[in-house]
Formats: sequence, structure tokens, C-alpha cells
Amino acid sequence: MILFHGSNIIVKHPKLIKQTRFLDFGFGFYMTENKAQAISFAEKVYRRRQEGSPVVSVYELDDAVAFADCSLLRFDSPDAAWFDFVYQNRTGDYKGAAFDLIYGPVADDDVYETFNLFAAGVLDREDTLKRLKVKELFNQMVFTSQKALSHLKFKSTLGEDGLIS
Repeated sequence: MILFHGSNIIVKHPKLIKQTRFLDFGFGFYMTENKAQAISFAEKVYRRRQEGSPVVSVYELDDAVAFADCSLLRFDSPDAAWFDFVYQNRTGDYKGAAFDLIYGPVADDDVYETFNLFAAGVLDREDTLKRLKVKELFNQMVFTSQKALSHLKFKSTLGEDGLIS
């Protein structure tokens, strides 16, 4: 499987760096199979940090080996379990089991708006889940341990010009 990581720097050797924000799947190194999504994220990171340049690091993962070797939490759709997990991570309230790898849909800006409506009490859980099911969500994979990161093989980068170097 080919995975992409968008940033403002080339990341040949991923590291686990403590984050100050609450993200969909909690702490870890975030990647996606969707090149366009990674490019978009690289542009956002560059605009936010105002240094470096938008760049996408490209990796190869033998998912059969990694999934067998590591503990894996997998969500195949934005269902109730996914919603609960993401919502608890986004609010900093997740207290469940830890996993080496987490795979599933990524919550985009429209999804965050839906989460905010739920948190404000405007939507109940059932209405929130209905709204989420009509969204086309891309995927993300989060590496939360050194064991999981050891399965990644850096291949190349994708720069601003869209060319792989």
C-alpha cells in the first residue's frame, strides 16, 4: 500500500511528536492513501507555519505484515463506533484501549461542523450519524507507536509542482 503524509518539510524518518491539539484518532503520525488529500493538508500546514514549502512524503507499507504485527483499530465507514471514537478524541475524553495503528475515515471541515452541532445539542446522535453517512470521506491511517512506524518505507516526495522527486 502507498501512503502519503502532507507537511511543510520532507519527512524521511517519521517520529512520534506530542501534539497540543486533539485530533480524530488521537496522538500519532497521520497518513492517507489519497494523494489529493495529502497535498491539501501539506498546503494547510505550510500556510499555518509560514516556513518550508508544501511537500508530501510518500511511503510504502506492507499492510498484511504491519496489520499482523501491530494492534489495529479499523473503521470501514463513519458508523456509530467511529463517531464515538472520533468525538471522544476530538474532545480529549478518549480513555479506551491503545492501538499501534488506527485506520478509517477522516473527518473533514463539514464533519467538524456536524460534530459542533452535536456538541451544542442542535443535533442528536441519530441525526448526526445520518448526516455523516451522506458525506464522502477519505481515509487516514495513524501510526501511534514506534513498532508501527518501523513498517514504513520512505520512497520519495511529491513537491509543489506535483512531480515526485
